[in-house]
Amino acid sequence: MSNPTLTMSRPSYLSVCVAGLLALAIAMGIGRFAFTPMLPLMIRTGSLDVAAGGWLAAANYAGYLLGALTTVRLPLTPQRVGLVSLAIIVISTAAMGWSGSVAFWLVLRFVAGAASAWALVSTSVWCLAWLARLDRPSGAGILYAGVGVGIALAGLYCWRAGAAGAAPDNLWVQLGILALVGLLVVAVLMPRDGVATAAAPRTGESAAASGTVSWGLVLSYGILGFGYILPATFLPVLARAVVDDPSVFGAAWPIFGAAAAGSTLLAAAVLGHVSRRRVLAGSHALMALGCLLPVVHLSALTVLAAALLVGGTFMVATMAGMQEARASAIGDPTRALGRMTAAFAIGQMAGPILSSALSGSSRGFGGLFIALTVGAVALLGSAVWLAREPRPIA
Repeated sequence: MSNPTLTMSRPSYLSVCVAGLLALAIAMGIGRFAFTPMLPLMIRTGSLDVAAGGWLAAANYAGYLLGALTTVRLPLTPQRVGLVSLAIIVISTAAMGWSGSVAFWLVLRFVAGAASAWALVSTSVWCLAWLARLDRPSGAGILYAGVGVGIALAGLYCWRAGAAGAAPDNLWVQLGILALVGLLVVAVLMPRDGVATAAAPRTGESAAASGTVSWGLVLSYGILGFGYILPATFLPVLARAVVDDPSVFGAAWPIFGAAAAGSTLLAAAVLGHVSRRRVLAGSHALMALGCLLPVVHLSALTVLAAALLVGGTFMVATMAGMQEARASAIGDPTRALGRMTAAFAIGQMAGPILSSALSGSSRGFGGLFIALTVGAVALLGSAVWLAREPRPIA
């Protein structure tokens, strides 16, 4: 990704926050996670089963990994990468309703995943840079609340439409239209001018060193991806197993998104008093509990608690991790954020694959429960490391 040029133009704080929030709402709430509330509806109509749903989710995460690895190589400014990515998400989302072919769906979910990663990294680069220049770093809470807002709104839309008996193919097209409306708003509000994101590398410093970040932090971020993705993908399916009524089981995902949105706003205030590493450690521990609850006892109460625990921590950990990587990066932070996003993508791709492989042809949740347990153990180990590892001296 090319380095943006410093200019004297200053967009308003509100326009930066709203554009960033909407960009992440589209990229993640629709491009990444619209499949989650759609999956139980597609299972209900016989279009998919749990195992096939896992492979479709894995295709999206594989695309996300490719996007994370290639963002830094895109020859466009972060703003342009963001707009192109959102346009791809609009098309690939609507196209899910144009065919009943699982093979076609695999391609579309892969493409949407790649575009989502491009949008997340590019939006984080330009929006965090402008917030720093405007001396409003707490605006990161608003930026990353966009993920939860997108999840909640898409989940609420699918919940009510599913309860009304809407066909999944029509819902995919409608979600694509909603993404298009959001894209138009982002295009109007997004700052057109670039902003220098960090000091230039020191003399003699290699380009490869620019954007370096602790491998321990990268690994813990990958564990975060593995631990959160199973509940993030299958909570509505677990809720449906408890209550086979779309007007009830569909509520799990909007609750998840609302918890994610509110948590980032709260964490933005807390981060001024608590280190980002400790915020990450606490988030990992609480998420581990959310993974285990449905395994210990599957009920409406444990599914709701898991939605609150995982939804209320995964974006806090994402925000703290991205900020920590950006703060420790030397030079252009795009490489550091891309490396973090790639680790996250590898972890979240492994989750559904492990669940589907363990499930095999079985229709139960045995494989999913084993994978959830593995994720919880990994998250607890990561929490211990994050809590004990001293922060690097600047």
